[in-house]
Amino acid sequence: MKNTLRAWLLERYPAWIFLAVLLAAWEWVVAQQWVAPYLLPSPTQIAQTTVELWPEIYAATLSTANSIAWGLGWSAVTGVTLALLFFAIPIVRRAVLPFCIFFQTVPIISIAPLLVIWFGFGQPTVRASAFIVSLFPILANTLTGLQETDPHLKELFKLYRPSPWQLIFKLQIPSAIPYMLTGIKISAGLAVIGAIVGEFIAGGGLGSLIDAARTQQRVDLVFSGVVMSSVLALLLVFIIEVVSRLLLRGRPYLRKL
Repeated sequence: MKNTLRAWLLERYPAWIFLAVLLAAWEWVVAQQWVAPYLLPSPTQIAQTTVELWPEIYAATLSTANSIAWGLGWSAVTGVTLALLFFAIPIVRRAVLPFCIFFQTVPIISIAPLLVIWFGFGQPTVRASAFIVSLFPILANTLTGLQETDPHLKELFKLYRPSPWQLIFKLQIPSAIPYMLTGIKISAGLAVIGAIVGEFIAGGGLGSLIDAARTQQRVDLVFSGVVMSSVLALLLVFIIEVVSRLLLRGRPYLRKL
């Protein structure tokens, strides 16, 4: 019976079991004083700090979540729109897409000071940072989905003599939905990174809290901020996964990714 339960737990919850083992080992190593607590605080100390400073941490988390939602939302709208434009007008794609690729290779930390000059301190810069880093995966994945529509479906659809726009909106866009959702899922984690980096420079949110904790050498508070930013990323990916399943329910022919 115990072996069966152990096998079932390992099959269903391997990540949670690994996390529990990791936290227990971490707690034990710190308790044995193999590492100084001011360098690596124990999980219980981090949890205690989070509880004690919860009002400040909660307010910072809400501010960061707002910037992430704004940046990711507008990057989704802009990315899908640009993908449609590039797909419908090839000359625009050939002219503009190389610059989009080049812009994506520029580290966000290097242009964050420019964003502060343009948008000032606070959320506008943070939102712009989240928007910039999360735009390209949505654009690239959506464009790929539009270009990889099943050729057999396309030939079948053409028997009804659709207009070019009917072909795009009634066949190619629905076929690109799995790719688009995958791009948004990838961009969710990038939006969190972009927001935190923006907050390091422009202030506010978890990034500012982590930076202030660093200057005070409060490693436990740094870990609290890191954990909360990770929770935001995981929650965002979970929401996108739920939305993906709802959109693709009853449409197994769209489950390409």
